[in-house]
Amino acid sequence: MSEYNLDLQYNDIIYDENEVNFKEFESCTFTNCDFSQCNFIAVTFIDCNFNSCNFSSSKINHVALRTVFFNKCKMTDVNFAMCDKLIFEVHFKDCILDFSKFYTLKMKGTTFTNSSLVAVDFMSTNLTEVLFSNCDLYRSEFEKAVADKADFRTSYNYSIDPTKTKLKKAQFSIEGLKGLLTKYDILVA
Repeated sequence: MSEYNLDLQYNDIIYDENEVNFKEFESCTFTNCDFSQCNFIAVTFIDCNFNSCNFSSSKINHVALRTVFFNKCKMTDVNFAMCDKLIFEVHFKDCILDFSKFYTLKMKGTTFTNSSLVAVDFMSTNLTEVLFSNCDLYRSEFEKAVADKADFRTSYNYSIDPTKTKLKKAQFSIEGLKGLLTKYDILVA
């Protein structure tokens, strides 16, 4: 049976490898916490907020993220693809998610705001109605993704092949159109 934690504040904690395993957190807030050494097993976060936390290179293989907000978090090289897919809902603001993986996840309505998404794997991901607001998408991979109604208007450095990614009614700025033409080796000035 897992340990249940409701409406608690966690500040300035450096977590050990197995410290949060088999625990459920609901309506909790984590501030300035370091999860980089964690190897998460059977952990659930519901309606939680993470502020200025470090998850870089943590193993979140068996984590449920249900309406979770990440603000100013460092999450480099995190594999979200192994998260519990039931009610997976996350939002990111001012985060560094470089080299992370969201492969095959259903992320409808997710928001990425002012975040670095360099070389992120979105292959085969459902990105329907996702908002990429002012995000750096340099070398991020979107092959076989569904990005219908996704909003890329204020993001930059992306290269998306419209023949390999579903983009029905996706929104782009005029300046961003060159990111859709990369495969054709066309120069847009």
